[in-house]
Amino acid sequence: MTDSKYAKVTVLGLREWVPGKLLSFTVSRPEGFNFKAGQFARLGLPPIDQPGAEPSVWRAYSLVNGPDQSPLEFYSIVVPGGEFSPRLAELAAGDTLYIDRTLFGFLTIDRFEPGGTLWLIATGTGLSAYLSMLNDPATWAAFEHIILVHGVRTCPELAYRDDIARWQAQAGTAPFTARFTYLPIPTQDTLPGMPQARVTTLIDNGQLETLAGVNLDPATNKIMLCGNPAMVTDARALLKEKGFAVGRRGVPGNLAVENYW
Repeated sequence: MTDSKYAKVTVLGLREWVPGKLLSFTVSRPEGFNFKAGQFARLGLPPIDQPGAEPSVWRAYSLVNGPDQSPLEFYSIVVPGGEFSPRLAELAAGDTLYIDRTLFGFLTIDRFEPGGTLWLIATGTGLSAYLSMLNDPATWAAFEHIILVHGVRTCPELAYRDDIARWQAQAGTAPFTARFTYLPIPTQDTLPGMPQARVTTLIDNGQLETLAGVNLDPATNKIMLCGNPAMVTDARALLKEKGFAVGRRGVPGNLAVENYW
């Protein structure tokens, strides 16, 4: 029997971005399951040798869909030899997962005062949280300019390009009223018009500002960091030197961070 703390959901579909490495999957949305864009949920599976048992293996995944959208969608890296993600990769439509009804995480736009430029800087599957924000009209209404920076190793890892292209085409028209800039940055592949460098290097040498055409001014810019903990730590230190800081209780900041690993 499903405990009230979690719900049983049905897998609706899977999509491989990089075979054996990156995938997205959709599941049914339980009644009363509400969240803020940028939050993450815990997904559960039963023990591998007890498929009919209650879930005992749990992992956290940021939601990709907007708060008002169904079905629920998640974006995952497959960790070779891992206890959870390789099993996800083997799921098919109609299979069962479990989802914790409690939502987690504070990487949400209400961390900031509205207005100005919002930078969404991610590496790898840290992109997930930002996709949810970009699927939420409230994000577009809250800021004048949104800059999405996605650092990856290779070009095939630049997932959700169709969605991003749609936002690029619709930016400036209701409900996507903000300006929108997308900076895909691979470190190992060549992409026309883009440097082959780490995101932190581009913050440090000023090239990220040049690419976006926007100065990293702490008075008018808000920045989110989500991804590899090393990137988050290094970028946070670099941005601190430029005057960016995480908010304190009752005092909004201009920097918000989430390790995603």
